[in-house]
Amino acid sequence: MDFGHCGTGGKEMYRFAVCDDNPADIQYVVSLINNWSKKSNTPFQIETYPSAEAFLFAYEDDNGVDVLFLDIEMNGMSGVELAKRLRATGAKLQIVFITGYMDYIEQGYDVEALHYLLKPVTQEKLETVLERAMERLGARGNVLVLSWGGSMVRLPLDEIRYLEVMKNYVTVHAGETYSVKRTLRELEEELDDSFYKIHRSYVVNLRFVKKVTKTAVTLKESEELPLSRKAYEGLNRALIQYF
Repeated sequence: MDFGHCGTGGKEMYRFAVCDDNPADIQYVVSLINNWSKKSNTPFQIETYPSAEAFLFAYEDDNGVDVLFLDIEMNGMSGVELAKRLRATGAKLQIVFITGYMDYIEQGYDVEALHYLLKPVTQEKLETVLERAMERLGARGNVLVLSWGGSMVRLPLDEIRYLEVMKNYVTVHAGETYSVKRTLRELEEELDDSFYKIHRSYVVNLRFVKKVTKTAVTLKESEELPLSRKAYEGLNRALIQYF
């Protein structure tokens, strides 16, 4: 169901979706988004879905949704299960969980959730989350350009898991690995705030962090990287701010 849109006024049109099995909750969230749009002059289109299954079916035909507001506790497929299925297909949309409980934080890391909104959702909290979503959407075209031996590759930042210093080279780990003769400091200047230096030889993409202990960082692909003692607290603060 399309709940309406605002005129673009020359700006990029963003697509939001609200997925919830409670019609009243859908209308409430839509009203908050409408209020934000008027205040920020941000053009948008909203689609609404009464179940996770309905959204998944629609998304398979049209994956243009930018931000999904997703209820966790629904009849049938849960919001968490829907998010896992979306990520398994490589979906890059921003996911904002809406829930009455705090029990799903760890699962949110697994599916790269942008944020949790606890019910009852307030206008202020929703606007804060939407501003963060807009920042990420604005940066989605950011790339790291690597050159070596006459070759060049443009790597989207959101595909880079981590950077690793190996002797006089830095290896960038993404879908493939690339080693370039540059300093880690030079490359850090070309990254965004989703990256954090966890060790003198490692910079990690916060999007891929699954678990943090006092001595190590585990990524979603089960890779384990060393964590320096002095970076532990800063990394946890960065994760809280990022998510």
